[in-house]
Amino acid sequence: MNDQSEFLYPTGTGPDREKGKSRISGTFRPVNDSGDEEPTTQSDRSEGIQGTLKTLISKLDDLSTCNDLIAKHGAALQRSLSELEALRVPVEGGEKIKGVNERATLFRITSNAMINACRDFLDLAETHSRRWQRALQYEREQRIHLEETIEQLAKQHNSLERAWREAPTLSANTPRGSERPQKGEASDEDEDTEYFDAMEDSPAFITVTATENTQHSGGHTNDWNQDNVSVSPTNSSQKRRSHIPDKPNYSLNLWSIMKNCIGKELSKIPMPVNFNEPLSMLQRLTEDLEYHELLDKAARCESSLEQLCLVAAFSVSSYSTTVHRTAKPFNPLLGETYELDRLDDLGYRSLCEQVSHHPPAAAHHVISQRGWTLWQQITISSKFRGKYLSIMPLGAIHLQFHSSENHYVWRKVISTVHNIIVGKLWIDQSGDIEIVNHRTKETCQLKFSPYSYFSRDVPRKVTGVVSDSGGQAHYILSGTWDDKIESSKIVQSSKGGSGSEGKQKTVYQTLSPKLLWKKYPLPDNAENMYFFSSLALTLNEPEDGVGLTDSRLRPDQRLMEAGRWDEANSEKQRLEEKQRAVRRRREAEATDGFQPQWFHKRKNAITGETTFVYKGGYWEAKDSQDWSTCSEIF
Repeated sequence: MNDQSEFLYPTGTGPDREKGKSRISGTFRPVNDSGDEEPTTQSDRSEGIQGTLKTLISKLDDLSTCNDLIAKHGAALQRSLSELEALRVPVEGGEKIKGVNERATLFRITSNAMINACRDFLDLAETHSRRWQRALQYEREQRIHLEETIEQLAKQHNSLERAWREAPTLSANTPRGSERPQKGEASDEDEDTEYFDAMEDSPAFITVTATENTQHSGGHTNDWNQDNVSVSPTNSSQKRRSHIPDKPNYSLNLWSIMKNCIGKELSKIPMPVNFNEPLSMLQRLTEDLEYHELLDKAARCESSLEQLCLVAAFSVSSYSTTVHRTAKPFNPLLGETYELDRLDDLGYRSLCEQVSHHPPAAAHHVISQRGWTLWQQITISSKFRGKYLSIMPLGAIHLQFHSSENHYVWRKVISTVHNIIVGKLWIDQSGDIEIVNHRTKETCQLKFSPYSYFSRDVPRKVTGVVSDSGGQAHYILSGTWDDKIESSKIVQSSKGGSGSEGKQKTVYQTLSPKLLWKKYPLPDNAENMYFFSSLALTLNEPEDGVGLTDSRLRPDQRLMEAGRWDEANSEKQRLEEKQRAVRRRREAEATDGFQPQWFHKRKNAITGETTFVYKGGYWEAKDSQDWSTCSEIF
């Protein structure tokens, strides 16, 4: 692989319980509802093994019979030729008979040799057949024992996990699912849990919607106007593209990669673009802004709690584009940038730069004329765990509103790509997000429930509680990360009855839910365009005046988008070798290492972390079209 950050997963779809195509040598194989291979029962396997052994024994019996027949008829032929040679015949005929007799003798010798070899093979096969039967029986017993052990361990794990979640030492006043460690912290659960095998989670709280009489007689009115919070696509004054070339129907198999590894170092093997989508990681990071209108509305909120609800909806909305997007983005080259200048129609400017290669890290800065600034540094850590791949984005996201100076900080959850080896690929998001307003100390606890075959809940479920600085809950958030998020204002809360295992649960009485965010429908023909959203289709659109290191100018990515994958693979290999040569030259010159062009390191006063933040100068360079300080990376 070309670097440690490259990970492998081709295009597929989520756990929508459809039958799919296997990716082993381009053959079709049935898959079950979970996306894995159709299971074969133990009795089926046993019958298949016994049938194979019976067939082998039958063929060996046939071979033994043929050996006997060859020996019998060969001896008879030899006797007939000897008798013919003893007859009185002309000299010329005698010579011919003698020649035939010599050939028959050679045939007899060869046949005897073959017969002896066949007899030896038959004896060996019979001996080893019994040994193979014993070995197969042993392996079958070991497999059954292993399956029983795994099932027992899974039950024990689920019991321990449930006991841990509902331990009485955890305060019943914090029903926000905040027990899990934050991103970046080590935990046994992060290392070993296969999320899709988890049993159904017990809810940390119970929500009851108040009746109309309760809403009006109690003096509680819904002060959150529905029209104020729902969002709709923004019309752009500039005509932008609505489609890209359809994805070519290239076959995907392991041999296409492995044949390039012969005699070469693995670190120098470029990962084919077959497993990519024609966007860089910087562009994928910029896709977080697809529902920027939520932040525009949040900037106009007078209530900081209502503002926090919208910020929470924005944090969830960034995952909606991932539900079908299991192809990996291009890993940016060191120093690569991506700008999205939507100042004229959407009021914001966004800039990303790849600031580190090992580990891969990107810095992002967005400033909006509509009252907010967002910045983040995301480092991708990925772990391949057999059946699935865990992608852990490390780093904090900062959001500050200009008028109120409310400063929010949160982190991303874990993304898991399932069925890496066989079956139909699907992606899940799981974990907790804590959003903190560091000016008011108000918090929102969001829980992304892992997909479970045993759960009665809707897939991709997200729940959350918005609380003030004293810990009192004011809003309940609910929905799914691939569709919508709603908020419900709490009018009353009380301790409920004991749960199934004795834990007290909080009961929230709420007003009717109001829509905060709804996912936009995908464009027509999206399934043939990498499942790109309307925004994603425009991200790689050629644009004049961008920086010389912009992802739009990356030639391998441009060739891939055009469907010229063979050329794209050659160009990708050239760019990666060029990057390695620059790194070797930098090491030979013993310089201070790579320094980003538009970001520099600063310690954050709130989190205490040292991260790359925007130092300015990019948009001024764009206005003057002075890119003389940019490196030539393409």
